[in-house]
Amino acid sequence: MVDFRSTELIMEEQELKKYLQEYKSGQRSWDVKNHVGLVKSMMHFIGTTDSELRDKLIYSTFCQLALDSHLEHELLSDLLDYCLSDDMLFKGIGEDGTDTVFTRAFTSLVIAVILYKDNEDDFLPKNAVYKTKDHLIDYINSENDLRGFVPGKGWAHSVAHVADAFDELILNNKIQQKDLLDMLRPLWEKILVSDSVYVHGEDDRMVTPILAMLEKGVDIGEIEQLLKGVPAELKRRKEQVNEENYWFLEANCKTFLKSFYVKISSRDDLISLRKNIEFCLSEL
Repeated sequence: MVDFRSTELIMEEQELKKYLQEYKSGQRSWDVKNHVGLVKSMMHFIGTTDSELRDKLIYSTFCQLALDSHLEHELLSDLLDYCLSDDMLFKGIGEDGTDTVFTRAFTSLVIAVILYKDNEDDFLPKNAVYKTKDHLIDYINSENDLRGFVPGKGWAHSVAHVADAFDELILNNKIQQKDLLDMLRPLWEKILVSDSVYVHGEDDRMVTPILAMLEKGVDIGEIEQLLKGVPAELKRRKEQVNEENYWFLEANCKTFLKSFYVKISSRDDLISLRKNIEFCLSEL
């Protein structure tokens, strides 16, 4: 079992960056003998504010290695367990505007990749998948930092990234239909936010797991009920927030509804959803 909390074998940040730059450019091959140390180093610095290292090198390299089956199933299982810890997915949870968001947001992307690989190879035990479900729900309910692109530091995108993780989780064969509704409400609540306006495509990413739920067998009536309740919910919340924040909330709802509508515009089997969306938009 790999102890990701141990600092043994972890490289210095600039040493790791140089190594990954050379690996990505083809100047050096992957160090198979020290690949555990490399993965540990990558996870150690996944929350760096250096956007090139975090996004273009660490995350993209991890994706490539996992999808090309260069990381053992046992290593990925250990990594998933570490990702769900207070050191990673919940590091600084509840904070807003701090750099800990990069660790949380990119950890959720790593979780998405591990789940994608499990959907291909079926190596995670059922209890690990259900632990992931519970922790992702806790995380999305607790995440307060909704920034998309952060000047000078690159993408945070916590909501978009966790939506990707939920999408892979929903597609997992170990998740049963009855579990999907546990995930629907937290996702829906993250659409109805009034602290800021989503401007970096979060709406489109949030639609994807909801559509995946429908494909997995969630009753269309569950989504219709949520849609029908949007006008009344906004009216209720209008009494609870100041005027500017209400307009943030309405903007987020409208953008999401429009994205949802476009995604299902060619689906004859979802005509009733389109009608409900049209009703919502006419009431807002």
